[in-house]
Amino acid sequence: MDFDVIVVGGSFAGLSAAMQLARARRRVLLIDADKPRNRFAEASHGFLGQDGVSPAAIRQTALMQLRRYPAFSEITGVARAAERSTGGFRVTLDDGRIFGARRLILAVGVEDILPEVDGLAPLWGRHVLHCPYCHGYEIGGGPIGLLASSTLAHHQALLLPDWGETTVFVEPGVEFSADDLQAIEGRGAKLEHSKLVRLVAEGGALKAAELADGRSVPVKALFVQTRVRPASPLAEMLGAAMEEGPQGPYIPTDEWGAASIDGLFAAGDAASPMHNGTLASAAGVRAGVNAHRSLVME
Repeated sequence: MDFDVIVVGGSFAGLSAAMQLARARRRVLLIDADKPRNRFAEASHGFLGQDGVSPAAIRQTALMQLRRYPAFSEITGVARAAERSTGGFRVTLDDGRIFGARRLILAVGVEDILPEVDGLAPLWGRHVLHCPYCHGYEIGGGPIGLLASSTLAHHQALLLPDWGETTVFVEPGVEFSADDLQAIEGRGAKLEHSKLVRLVAEGGALKAAELADGRSVPVKALFVQTRVRPASPLAEMLGAAMEEGPQGPYIPTDEWGAASIDGLFAAGDAASPMHNGTLASAAGVRAGVNAHRSLVME
């Protein structure tokens, strides 16, 4: 085999996994398409020691540190296919090159499927957001909007008033239970049932949400529930088990990142229904450590 471990995906989870393996003096190859989910965000928040630093800068610092380890190799490219082979796995890149490894870690991240609202996509990652813990403080007190595309939105509807005056834009067909409605209203959030049809921005900053009945509601930020899917089909190509989470499919693992196939590990947003940079990094550490232990115990 060319390597002990191949890690596919070079954001927080993949880089954290590669660091553990390089420090264990194992030959590790990082394959990254350089299109991380967090590329739309100007800064990462809530990440210990990195609060306010751009995700790109965090990744570049991590790569600089990894390059000091002789056992670490990297390739910028797309992993188009993966298959099991004698003694491990083979990964094929989009340029036709094939690399083998005894273990494979998928840290491929996810792609967001955004709600179809006019003017929403250009604001994604800056004023249209998914996580109040990651970006809520920077709103500076609101007003805040929440696009409720499913009943799961009631969780965020209860949280968001801590960051500002909140309006919940309820999509047609979404009906909250009486208990949920009471809890949302008890937190001071306002429910709006006219369909949100357009976001209005000035100078790149979100100013208002326009409704189907012609009214306009001032908002500085809008939280949405995206649908997600793994950014790469490699897990399914390998025949790994998949589970359906609240936002979409993900690769289930045990507490140490082992997937349903021997020698296959997964970490980060593609392997969890809960998405957060710190959690992704921690999952990468666990997967890297477990992959190393599996090599030792083989």
